[in-house]
Amino acid sequence: MDQTNIPRTLPRKSATFDDYTLSEIRRAAATGLYDIRGAGTKRKLPHLDDLLFLGASISRYPLEGYREKCGTDVVLGSRFARKPIEIKIPITIAGMSFGSLSAQAKEALGRGASAMGTSTTTGDGGMTPEERGHSSKLVYQYLPSRYGMNPDDLRKADAIEVVVGQGAKPGGGGMLLGQKISARVAGMRTLPEGIDQRSACRHPDWTGPDDLEIKIQELREITDWEKPIYVKVGAARPYYDTALAVKAGADVVVLDGMQGGTAATQEVFIEHVGIPLLAAIRPAVQALQDLGMHRKVQLIVSGGIRNGADVAKCLALGADAVSIGTAALVALGDNDPALAAEYAELGTVPGAYDDWQDGRDPAGITTQDPALAARLDPVKAGRRLANYLSVMALEAQTIARACGKSHVHNLEPEDLVSLTIEAAAMAKVPLAGTDWIPGRSTY
Repeated sequence: MDQTNIPRTLPRKSATFDDYTLSEIRRAAATGLYDIRGAGTKRKLPHLDDLLFLGASISRYPLEGYREKCGTDVVLGSRFARKPIEIKIPITIAGMSFGSLSAQAKEALGRGASAMGTSTTTGDGGMTPEERGHSSKLVYQYLPSRYGMNPDDLRKADAIEVVVGQGAKPGGGGMLLGQKISARVAGMRTLPEGIDQRSACRHPDWTGPDDLEIKIQELREITDWEKPIYVKVGAARPYYDTALAVKAGADVVVLDGMQGGTAATQEVFIEHVGIPLLAAIRPAVQALQDLGMHRKVQLIVSGGIRNGADVAKCLALGADAVSIGTAALVALGDNDPALAAEYAELGTVPGAYDDWQDGRDPAGITTQDPALAARLDPVKAGRRLANYLSVMALEAQTIARACGKSHVHNLEPEDLVSLTIEAAAMAKVPLAGTDWIPGRSTY
């Protein structure tokens, strides 16, 4: 047989050993170091996109968009706090530290949140005057590292968030590499300038839920029982973590799914630890319901929230509010295509830049370089964030009205169906076109 005329099969790359995996093996082999990066998971996961709303028709009565009101206000921390937080939209800004972000970015977050009547959160390393001065409602994070922790700042805050875990790295601590430890950051954290900083993965003075209850009592006494106490957990075992947080005395539980971002951690953590937000909401809500505390203890969820549809779906599944981080940074100007040439110099492209740990962000957001940080105008960036938050709230209202709801909190699982069996099982809503909820014998 003439071998020259035999058709050849095309080269076929492995689905297991794809180009990215091969490049990571080569990088690890060359350096002996694990990869550290910022942002969140990039793998495809079950997501809120797998759910759809059932708008009103004959069997349901929709609301007229221009004449009938649809509320979006939320009260957070009404269980024990003497001064709960009242926000105008069910969207808050997640904790992102000064250190991971520039002072200008922190100010912009405060400006944008305040313009929309909602709250922002400090993050690790303490409170900055820029942030407090431009945030009408500021949540102070109390983290395992205790970097920058100041009882006076606890009293200046409007709420306190005890951080047990984070969605991007549940069970792990934080990182802030030396190139971002400026003199100011070092001074606030009582650390040497220019030296890598790692935060502890657990609080040093308690080891379980009983100790958490004692800590919450201490924080209440420090703040004269005025401030709501949040407990934040990374999504791993949401039913039990939510139940234990409630029993420890939390006013609010913050549940962060694995699509949530981070300033810096090992990529293996980001991609392989935790569970998606879609899988975490219903177990947390079930825990609150089993304890008779649903809507009495508020549930804030986060991790990959991008638009008003995501907000509405989280509320329909039982959350009281959502929190955004990565999306807020994009609204400020992160990964802007206008900076494509500068991203190219860093070996990346807009939309893929995740080396937030390096401190070379051309947008001036995830940096402590004074020249780069000065590029971000906090007034303009804050206005962009406010616009984005406004659109998200309007989108959630639009969906709620279409489902016949006079308040976004009236959305419920009955308003949802799923496009996939996996999402139906996680969200505990029926597969579209059926009355079947996987794992249940009847609907």
